Amino acid sequence: MIQETLQKAGFSDKEAKIYIQLIHLGPQPVSIISTKAEINRTTAYDIINSLTKKGLVSSIKKDGITYFKALDPQQLLSYLEREKIEHVKKIEKQQKAIQEVLPALVSLENPESSKPKVTFYEGEKGLRQAYEDTLTSTETILAYANVEEMHKGLPNFFPEYYHRRGVEKKIHIKCIAPDNEISKKRHKEDKKENREMLLIPQKKYNFSPEINIYEDKVLYASWREKMAIIIKSAEIADFHKKMYKLCWEKAQNFKNQ
Repeated sequence: MIQETLQKAGFSDKEAKIYIQLIHLGPQPVSIISTKAEINRTTAYDIINSLTKKGLVSSIKKDGITYFKALDPQQLLSYLEREKIEHVKKIEKQQKAIQEVLPALVSLENPESSKPKVTFYEGEKGLRQAYEDTLTSTETILAYANVEEMHKGLPNFFPEYYHRRGVEKKIHIKCIAPDNEISKKRHKEDKKENREMLLIPQKKYNFSPEINIYEDKVLYASWREKMAIIIKSAEIADFHKKMYKLCWEKAQNFKNQ
């Protein structure tokens, strides 16, 4: 149990075995530790050095023999915190590198191409990634959305998404939605979340998928099948924008009902 947990925390199988023996035995020379852990002496010594560099093991010399001991197990939390900080720094460094090369990558795209670009996303992570793309919009997002289905499809995602779109990104959205209870609840937050929602009768016009139209893209999301498609096509986006205008005008009839 302990060994499995240590491995989940990033220890190798042999590192976990050595570390457990270090805690159990107290200060011991590598010969004793390697025997108890059933690992050859050379490998055990390398592992102990690795754990020492991680700040989890210390050593003392007595009568010419080096004894190794594990530090307080509480140091594991400090070690993981340092690992987290280093990981964040690494990701930030990678992001900076990509930002620097991004203009060059974009310049490689062929602006003459009229071929629609289709990107397919699958699973919860894929759906999240698809919605991240909508946060790049520089114009109002036009949406058909069943808020109840959205919240079922991506639990705990949309409160943060609404905040980033409405507050941080200042992206406006127009939304046509069935008048279920969750849609009504979100409708009350329209002003705060930079949105304008029209509710339509759920009994007559209920639907589960979502469509977002923005710039030259159309996002189709199936919450029940856990997939999304983004089509980048000026022609298709323009068609949907015109049809949305027609639907919006029709949906106004339900505003005061």
